[in-house]
Amino acid sequence: MHKCLFLVSITLCSYALHSQETNSQQDSSVVKNDTIRKIDYLKHLGNGYFPTRFLNVDLRYLIKFNQYEGLRSGLGGVTNDEFSKKYRINSYVVYGFKDHRFKYRIGGGFRVNEATKTWINLSYTDDLQETGSSSFLTDKRFFQFFEPRLLNIDLFHKHITKAINIEHQLSNHLTTETELAISKIDPTYNYNFVIDDDSFSKFDVTTAKLSLQWSPFSKFETVKNKTKESKDGFPKFTLQFTQSFKNVIKGDFNFSKIDFRTRHKITYNDAVFSEIVLSSGLATGSTPLTHLYHAYPNNITKETVLQRFSVAGVNSFETMYFNEFFSDRFATLQLKHFIKPFKISERYRPQLVLISRFALGNMNDMERHENITFGTLEKGYSEAGFEINKLLFGFGLSFAYRYGGYHLPQLEDNIAAKFTFNVSL
Repeated sequence: MHKCLFLVSITLCSYALHSQETNSQQDSSVVKNDTIRKIDYLKHLGNGYFPTRFLNVDLRYLIKFNQYEGLRSGLGGVTNDEFSKKYRINSYVVYGFKDHRFKYRIGGGFRVNEATKTWINLSYTDDLQETGSSSFLTDKRFFQFFEPRLLNIDLFHKHITKAINIEHQLSNHLTTETELAISKIDPTYNYNFVIDDDSFSKFDVTTAKLSLQWSPFSKFETVKNKTKESKDGFPKFTLQFTQSFKNVIKGDFNFSKIDFRTRHKITYNDAVFSEIVLSSGLATGSTPLTHLYHAYPNNITKETVLQRFSVAGVNSFETMYFNEFFSDRFATLQLKHFIKPFKISERYRPQLVLISRFALGNMNDMERHENITFGTLEKGYSEAGFEINKLLFGFGLSFAYRYGGYHLPQLEDNIAAKFTFNVSL
């Protein structure tokens, strides 16, 4: 009898211990899954998306402001893997309260090859674009809660663009994108582009683009048949070719562009590092101002330093005035050194960043661009300054000084003082 009771007791204890272990494993699995979901959720937010079951809402389109549209607000998004792993819809609609006009994009794509991440995308866009801005097709999505430069931009052109785009990954280290686009361009400002005896205030552009992004020092690992970047290596290199065709699907101009950028990061320890960005561009042929280059200026044309007080950009020239310079060939070099944060308390740690920027450029046939006045950068543009970030709720202060070949006679015209805003998820 005692032996039976002992055996039953041992059996019950073993069952209880096994149950606790099983429950513990289940609880651990639940906690792990919750942690993974939270990490994915924060990653989506950091990339500018609010994830829902089938659609990731694009936060970029919720609210913005610029000098032409005033308040710009709308809604956009892209379907996720729960909707389909082979097809996606990527669209938005916004409204400008100052120009009283809707802008929108209707787009989608389908996957051709999973291993090479090959997608074919189609889109129809009716929107605005900043004149002189340049971007790379292969750029990873960059999201800010608000984009400081947009607040003061006033030089836009309307465009209606039909495009077909092919994304293809040649290897883990080399990504490519190719695009064929047809655009109707209508500047919102008084502008004529003159070629021989022809003058264009509106025009059509047919372009083909090839963009390459090479990350030779990044490291990758494969988990559950999915390859992910395990180490973000530097430097990174991006190269893009653009060719515009005259008399091809109503294209008005022949011109070519080559754009190059390299990013490098030198890490001394977890808190101290330096960032270097070198960018350059060359446009040849009959290139209208809309497709030329500025150097990402971020200074308002007003009399006093306090009147020009606004928000500093991430990689913009803070003392360079909007629409002051345009180029058909240019190069910029930007250096930032992040000093170890000041440990005032465990949570309050402002950080000092030392900054130096340089730009060089020029333009042929300036007389082609009528009804607009601007300068070139052949003397070399220089500015230096510093930021003190994360002083209060992500806000900080920025100071920059303009010197060298484009130093202005009045001292205060060379000074820029602004807010900074840095929030990381």
